[in-house]
Amino acid sequence: MSIYLDNAATTQIDAEVIEAICKVMEENYGNPSSVHAFGRKARAEIEKARRTVSSFLKVSPAEIFFTSGGTEADNMAILCSIRDLGVKHIITSKIEHHAVLHSVEVAEANGDLKVSFVKLTENGHIDLNHLEELLQTKEKTLVSLMHANNEIGNLIDLKNVSTLCRANGAYFHSDTVQTMCHYVFDLAELDIDFITASAHKFHGAKGIGFLYINSKVSIKPMIHGGAQERNMRGGTENIYGIVGLAKAMEVAYRDLEAHQNHVQGLKTYMIERLRKSIPDVRFNGDPEGSSLYTVLNVCFPDTPISEMLLFNLDIMGISASGGSACSSGSSVGSHVLAELVRDMKRAAIRFSFSKYNTKEEIDHTVAQLSRLFAKQGLTV
Repeated sequence: MSIYLDNAATTQIDAEVIEAICKVMEENYGNPSSVHAFGRKARAEIEKARRTVSSFLKVSPAEIFFTSGGTEADNMAILCSIRDLGVKHIITSKIEHHAVLHSVEVAEANGDLKVSFVKLTENGHIDLNHLEELLQTKEKTLVSLMHANNEIGNLIDLKNVSTLCRANGAYFHSDTVQTMCHYVFDLAELDIDFITASAHKFHGAKGIGFLYINSKVSIKPMIHGGAQERNMRGGTENIYGIVGLAKAMEVAYRDLEAHQNHVQGLKTYMIERLRKSIPDVRFNGDPEGSSLYTVLNVCFPDTPISEMLLFNLDIMGISASGGSACSSGSSVGSHVLAELVRDMKRAAIRFSFSKYNTKEEIDHTVAQLSRLFAKQGLTV
């Protein structure tokens, strides 16, 4: 039995998305920048997809720019804000995705940039009072805080943060890679400057995402070489990925309520089953509070098998993660948990769910975990 519980790393491509991608691959191979009929047909597909994305976010199509994914979009929002908007101060947190943290580090190393890290509460939420304190500056400031943490699932209130930023004249960027198509985003009401997304997190293809840039903000390209994306990103557009992204959004928002109920049910069920099956099990973050319903970070008892827990699960056909997949291959542990967890001897595993998971898979996973700990003399 193979069970995939690593959907925060990437998701299975939806069958409808595959169909849409294959159709455009077979029928629409023109270069979107070409002026002949083949090119115009390809351009039409891209602009149709852009309108689809913008309609779900309630923004203008001119505010959506397709990228290679969330990492490029995050880099573009941060680095171009410094270069083009005169940002001299960035406020972020130490548990952001590395696409944000490393971009900030590069900018800081280049000089003339102050970086402030907002404090975190004990369970990993942003301390809004401290954020307000940090915003009391005359320097032009960009706040970059992710909507939901990719390892522990904690959510921020985008409206509250946006209000604080606007009250203090700061720009606001949020990495919404983990939450896009899992929640409704009304950007006509939410006053935010930049948000980022990546299709493979919501059952689209890898290598395609987008950056929303508020029309009130004016930045220049980060990637040069052509006039694509209305002179904002050089390079021939990934038409297959773009069409697939739009289809993935259509499917996600069509089925959003059912998806939310199903996946939240799986997360709640797994919490209950783990508590009943494994002694002294704990959870990182705020899983039963303000938390992304697709992510559950579990802290297991310290035993001789702790370091091999992921390996044992993999042997049993169960795929999960010890942290962000973007750090795979690194000997460095989770920077998120290092900030929050006092007892790092305990094994932490991120289980993340999608519409394709079932309660039967949760039962099987918990049963296998229970057997592993029972062999160590730990039983409920």
